[in-house]
Amino acid sequence: MKIYTKIGDKGKTHLFGCPELVSKDDARIEAVGALDELNSVIGVSLGFIQDAVMQEILKKIQNDLFQVGADLANSLQNNNPYHVPRVTEKYVLELERRIDELEELLGLPHKFILPGGTLASSFLHLCRTVTRRAERSLVKASLQITLNPEMLRYINRLSDFLYVLARKANKELDVKEQHPLYSYFEKN
Repeated sequence: MKIYTKIGDKGKTHLFGCPELVSKDDARIEAVGALDELNSVIGVSLGFIQDAVMQEILKKIQNDLFQVGADLANSLQNNNPYHVPRVTEKYVLELERRIDELEELLGLPHKFILPGGTLASSFLHLCRTVTRRAERSLVKASLQITLNPEMLRYINRLSDFLYVLARKANKELDVKEQHPLYSYFEKN
C-alpha cells in the first residue's frame, strides 16, 4: 500500500463512515484538519518545554486529541457501530482540575496579558489560539452533524488550560507578564 491514493487530486477525500467522497473544504474535514494542526503545534511546542511534568501532560493531550478526532469521525455513524470510545466528562473534569491547581499557584490575572515571554510560553499561547480555531471548526461541523457535547466542552476547556500553562511557563523563569498598551485610546 502506498501513502498516496490520488483520491484527493480533484479536491475530494474519504470521511470515516461516509460511503461517498466529500469535498476537502467540507466543515467536517476542516474540523479534522484543525485537530491535526493543533496536535502538530503541540508537538512542536514540546521541543521548547523543559518541565517534565508539563511535557507528560501535553503528550497526554496529544493522545486525547486523537480520541477527539475518532469521536468526531464516529459522529457520522448511527449508534456507534464501530464502538469507538467517546470523549466523556472525565476528560473535561481532568482539565478543570489542572486549571484550578494552576490558578491557585498563579492567581487570576486582572488584565489581559500579551502572548509571549519565554519560548515555552509563546508556543503554548500559539497552541491556545490554534485550539480556538479547532473549536470554531468543530462548532461549524456541528451544523452538519450531531457532535458529542463533551468533545466541544473538552476543546473549550483545553484552550483555557493552555492559557494557564503558558502563564506557568513564564512564572517558572520569573518572566513578568506584559499587558497591552491601549495607546490608540490616549487623549491627544
